[in-house]
Amino acid sequence: MLLALPMTAAQALAEAPLKLVATTGMIADAARQVGGAEVEVKALMGPGVDPHAYRQTRSDIVAMTRADLVLWHGLYLEAQMEDFFHDLERKRTVVAVAEGLPKDLLRGHDDYADKFDPHVWMTPALWKLVVGEVQKALTQARPAAAEVFAANAKAHLADLDRLIAYGGDVLSKVPENNRVLLTAHDAFGYFGRDYGFEVLGVQGISTQSEAGLNRIGELVNLLVSRDIKAVFVESSVSDRSVRALIEGAAAQGHVVSIGGELFSDAMGADGTYEGTYLGMLDHNMTTIANALGAEAPARGMDGKLSAGL
Repeated sequence: MLLALPMTAAQALAEAPLKLVATTGMIADAARQVGGAEVEVKALMGPGVDPHAYRQTRSDIVAMTRADLVLWHGLYLEAQMEDFFHDLERKRTVVAVAEGLPKDLLRGHDDYADKFDPHVWMTPALWKLVVGEVQKALTQARPAAAEVFAANAKAHLADLDRLIAYGGDVLSKVPENNRVLLTAHDAFGYFGRDYGFEVLGVQGISTQSEAGLNRIGELVNLLVSRDIKAVFVESSVSDRSVRALIEGAAAQGHVVSIGGELFSDAMGADGTYEGTYLGMLDHNMTTIANALGAEAPARGMDGKLSAGL
């Protein structure tokens, strides 16, 4: 009769990769950066997908029920999926990686008194804490690979520190009177807080909130009265409301242009630099700086923007 011997660390590391499912591309990227060869990651929401409105599909449910670990954001980002996750956590290992962030670092939610702005990935300083939560979840799922996860996380956090420094440099060069960031919805509050920008969204923190005619009118008057010359569209939100602002300002004789498309709730195309967290934020920082009067490198921090991986 053969006896089952305890698994050694070397044997554990030789196991098949952990099967992970992450809701957003940003979480999936963090899992890949930290997990390396130890993980196989599926992201439910790809480029251009709005997580505020997303509902799980039948194939999503199959993938999550078969996964070793499911990572979701929390903070009411995946509002349509919360009940599903609370049900799933009774059967599988499910972790909301942003729920554990210190509440004194979070912004209040404009629609719900007891909830917070979920867009913490908009500033790398907060996202570093989420990366730490991802590392913790992976380590608990596969303790034998703890050293691998720690080394990978350290390298990724060093890249995020470089991104923080780059953003601080190029965004500080935007003239003070130009530091108004007007976008389709209020996703850039943490960004504005960290880099000294006034942030205005046509819609609220959730894209499920409606932008009424009064709101459009108020913002048009603000564009004209403050001589704001650039507004921004988002890759995962319709540009209809932003174009309404431009048309409204034009009717009053004020020319406003689109300063660029920003990544708000989803990253860029798979297989591109902008399809990574680092590239997503590099793109946003560089686009905002150049559109609002600073001079940032056209291809960003490492010369990779729009140049693939």
